Amino acid sequence: MRSYLFYQSTCSLWRRRTTAKPFRSFLSSASFSTGDSDNGNPFETNPSKVKIFDRHLKRKQRDRAAWLLHSNSNSNDCFIDAVAENLLDRLEDCKKTFPTALCLGGSLHAVRRLLRDRGAIEKLIMMDTSYDMVKLCKSSQPDSSNENIETSYVVGDEEFLPIKESSVDLVISCLGLHWTNDLPGAMIQCKLALKPDGLFLAAILGGETLKELRIACTVAQMEREGGISPRVRDAGNLLTRAGFALPGVDVDEYVDCFYAALDLIEHLRTMGETNALLQRSNILKRETALATAAIYDSLFAAEDGTIPATFQVMYMTGWREHPSQQKAKCRGSATISFQDIQKQFGSGS
Repeated sequence: MRSYLFYQSTCSLWRRRTTAKPFRSFLSSASFSTGDSDNGNPFETNPSKVKIFDRHLKRKQRDRAAWLLHSNSNSNDCFIDAVAENLLDRLEDCKKTFPTALCLGGSLHAVRRLLRDRGAIEKLIMMDTSYDMVKLCKSSQPDSSNENIETSYVVGDEEFLPIKESSVDLVISCLGLHWTNDLPGAMIQCKLALKPDGLFLAAILGGETLKELRIACTVAQMEREGGISPRVRDAGNLLTRAGFALPGVDVDEYVDCFYAALDLIEHLRTMGETNALLQRSNILKRETALATAAIYDSLFAAEDGTIPATFQVMYMTGWREHPSQQKAKCRGSATISFQDIQKQFGSGS
């Protein structure tokens, strides 16, 4: 019953379709990173200097999630689908088209299935740290409107992005980037992979996600073990730090209901969202787990016996700089002050 928010893989090409234009034109011969690596091998050394998450464990969790998804191939996750739809809807607000798109980790399966005609995408690169997740995505049947999209599949790490600079028009990440150790650094790499005037779309889990479970875990561990294990981190002003132009952020909350805490845990395993913090408790005591479930039920259960689980999702939009984009006015160029506005409109208050 550990925390369930927020790997490391070789950045080699797993398999590609034979096309007239070889896919490796999008792959970087020397993948770039915002961190240092002693031996240059991202499989051996985490390229990020900041180490919060166990990326190797996260890859194993996503392997397990792929197996669980394959076992329940006829059932789609309503929460995942809602987030993917909301994220992809932003493409309909753009008059611009995106011939080449890169989809990173997270909910690959849902993005590929729900993409439809949005964005006028012609070439799609699906990338994940998990070989099994990439294989599952490749074997699934796409939506009929996506059949003409030339799709390639890559096993790669968001912390050591194996994509050439200025090679794609669109980067999509649906519920994946919050597991990177250096989130601003990963977003900088996404920006560098974009062509000028390219679009970055991402959805990550926010700090209020699973607040009910975190409260129950905290109370149970304080009672049974006299302390708590680290759980989650909050997101900051990420788009600005990564240097994106015209940044935009909005937040939604989704509430799922489950019959028991164990059902929630199984759901999180299928999402690949179980705890991967380096400073976590490796052993969860049975009495702590039972106490957590009991506290969860006593504090949050509804009249029908179900328990709620809140997911906070932050949607981020940013563009790589281009001369045609709108620019903010220089400081001091305003022709009216806030004091004048207050005098004009606030005199009646």
